Amino acid sequence: MSFVVYLAASAFAAVSVLLFRRPRKALRDPLTASTCVAITLGSLVFICSAPLTLGAVNRLTGIANFGAPLTYSMLSAYSCSLLILLFTWRGGPPGTVRRMALRCITAYGTAIVAIIALFILADADTERLTDLDTYYANAPYMREMILLYLLGHSTATLAICTVCVKWAREVDGLLRTGLRVILAGGVLDGVGFQLMKYTAVVAAWRGHDLSVLSTTIAPPMASLAGLICSVGFVLPRLLPPAVAHWRSLGDYRRLGRLWSEVGFVAIAPKPPTSWWHLPQDRLHWREVSIHDALLALAPHFDDRVRTRALAAALGQGSSPHEARVASEAAMLADATRRAAAREEPLETPSTYRFYATEVSGAEGLVELAQALEHSPSSPASATVR
Repeated sequence: MSFVVYLAASAFAAVSVLLFRRPRKALRDPLTASTCVAITLGSLVFICSAPLTLGAVNRLTGIANFGAPLTYSMLSAYSCSLLILLFTWRGGPPGTVRRMALRCITAYGTAIVAIIALFILADADTERLTDLDTYYANAPYMREMILLYLLGHSTATLAICTVCVKWAREVDGLLRTGLRVILAGGVLDGVGFQLMKYTAVVAAWRGHDLSVLSTTIAPPMASLAGLICSVGFVLPRLLPPAVAHWRSLGDYRRLGRLWSEVGFVAIAPKPPTSWWHLPQDRLHWREVSIHDALLALAPHFDDRVRTRALAAALGQGSSPHEARVASEAAMLADATRRAAAREEPLETPSTYRFYATEVSGAEGLVELAQALEHSPSSPASATVR
């Protein structure tokens, strides 16, 4: 069981690192900060609940079962953080969101204090690493402590599912998908973890032994439910930038030929080499550098080359736009050849404006790069940064 919960904790930690990639920016964004707090607490819950961790905590503190109130307190804090995250995510007047967050903190903070106090009052000298809930189900104060942490977690789950159902009716797209995923995780947690725990504890009250539900079924279900809920929370936030970075990576690669042609005249700073710079950052640098190179090559642009290439492309049945880009690629290839051969600039250089400079983003440059594939190669392509 330790392996399962450690694996879940690792997944939680990985998601938190992705969201917290830029700490200063993340801390200024309440939604990102609350998401990171919730996921970090979820990771700590799984780490604390692992039997290996429980045994280590008990040995370090010298108190039998000290890991139990620690885990239950972490779970209560995690439940509180999920509620605050959902309130922050949904938004509303800042004052209202703050008041709701303070109420959650007050309620669950009180519950955590009560959990610790009940454990201190209880007599739990026999260490139980996996079946504490059922073993001490009838013990004074331990019984109340166990019931308190379960009720606190159930309350949070019910509130989250209720908000998700209502909110999902008001939104669409990726946000609705994320809310439905959270709802699925909440239902799985309620059925696979909470119901199993309640059933095992109630059975122990009645003198029956169903601890297998609590020790074997509930933990992996809780891990899976937690991961599903985390996916629901981060999907609407991570998927759009992930798709954007993937597209940026494709555009960055498609601009490779164009950059190899004109890069030798660009004076832009060197590109970032750290892996920390994502594809969008690298694409932006390449766009800026290529535009810089086009300015540097302007004295070598020959309108006669462009005019001939335009007429030839139109004669071959190309659309006006395709012909324009093809003629620009031909003029660019000729200019790079002249610049690479260190020829003198033209006496009357072209003042023509490239299509790629008229549109925003990388689309125009990508079209130019693709057209360049069918134009005569420039000797400058041998000089690549």
